[in-house]
Amino acid sequence: MEKRTDSNGYTILFAIVMVVIVGSLLAFTASSLKPAITENERIEKQQNILYALGVNGNEGPGDITFVSTDKVAELFKTKVSEQLVLESKDGKVIKTMTRQEFMDANSGKEPYLIDVKKQQANAKAGESRFLPLFVGKSEKGDTYYVAPIRGKGLWDAIWGFIALDSDMIVRGAFFDHAAETPGLGANIKQRYFMDDFEGEHLLSESGAFKGIKVAKGNADPKNIDKTDYEVDALAGATITGDGVSAMIKADLKLYMPYFQNLKTAN
Repeated sequence: MEKRTDSNGYTILFAIVMVVIVGSLLAFTASSLKPAITENERIEKQQNILYALGVNGNEGPGDITFVSTDKVAELFKTKVSEQLVLESKDGKVIKTMTRQEFMDANSGKEPYLIDVKKQQANAKAGESRFLPLFVGKSEKGDTYYVAPIRGKGLWDAIWGFIALDSDMIVRGAFFDHAAETPGLGANIKQRYFMDDFEGEHLLSESGAFKGIKVAKGNADPKNIDKTDYEVDALAGATITGDGVSAMIKADLKLYMPYFQNLKTAN
C-alpha cells in the first residue's frame, strides 16, 4: 500500500504550504525592516550631499570621512537651505518646485529620496523627469548647488553627488558604485580621485556645456589646469572612468537652464 506521504497530492500540498509560510515570513520581514531601510537611505543620501558640500571631516590626507549618523539630520537642516525639484521633459526644464510643493504633489516624499534611476527610466519612456537640486552652504559659507547623477560602470551602476557654484564650476564631488573592481574601478570613491574634480569647469567661455572627461593619458596629471575639462584617469579602470564622464555629461547638462536663469536673475 502506498504511504499517504508518498502521494503526488501530498507533495503538491506540502509545497503549497511551504510557499505560503515562507512567503508570509519574507513579507513580514520586509515590512518590519522597511522603516530601518528607509532611515538608512535617508542617512546615506544626506551624508553624501553634505560630503559634496564639503561638510565632513576630511582635513589633510586619508580616507573619506562622513558626518556622523547622530549629527547628519541636524546638519542637513542647517547646511541645506533649499531643496528644489526641476521637472524636465525632452531635455527641457518645464517647472521648478520648492521642497514643499514637491512633497504636496508626491504624498510627502522628500526630494532627496527621489530615485534617480527611476527618473532616468521615465525620461527614456518619454515621460517627465524630476531633477533634485540641493542649495546649501559650504563650511566656508559659500553657496553651492548639489545635483545627484547616475550612470553605468564596468559591472553595474555608479552614481554621485556634484556640488556646483553659480558658474557651474565643480566645488565638491562624491562618487560610489555597486560592484566595480576593487583596486581599479572601485577607486572612484577614493578621495584622491574625487578631489581632482574640485575647481573643474563644466562650461566653456562662451557658455557651452563641455562636461568633464576622465582622460587616459591626460597631459595634466597634477590637475593644475581646471579649464581643460579633464581629470586624470584611474589606472586599469577605463570603462568605469568613461561611465563617470558619461553620467556627468548626461545628467548635469540637464541643469543648465536653471543656472542660466540664475545668472539672468542676478
